[in-house]
Amino acid sequence: MPHYGDPDAPVQQHVAPRYINDSPNEVGVPNMVTSVLASYRGFDTLGEVAVIFTAGIAVMVLLMNRRRRSPDEDKEQS
Repeated sequence: MPHYGDPDAPVQQHVAPRYINDSPNEVGVPNMVTSVLASYRGFDTLGEVAVIFTAGIAVMVLLMNRRRRSPDEDKEQS
């Protein structure tokens, strides 16, 4: 197992240079970060966006249910 940050680690020798050298030609986007997130890891990024969207909708639903109660309903429940 290579040490953390080791420049001779296999990932630094094979994977990272391939993304750096080949992504402009394969994807056609000049920004390397955008090409990796949008093309190579597109499904992963889509999954992350779906999780964040679902969490946001859940928070909105919870907050809307809390606001809908009228003062009369609160007195009846007490």
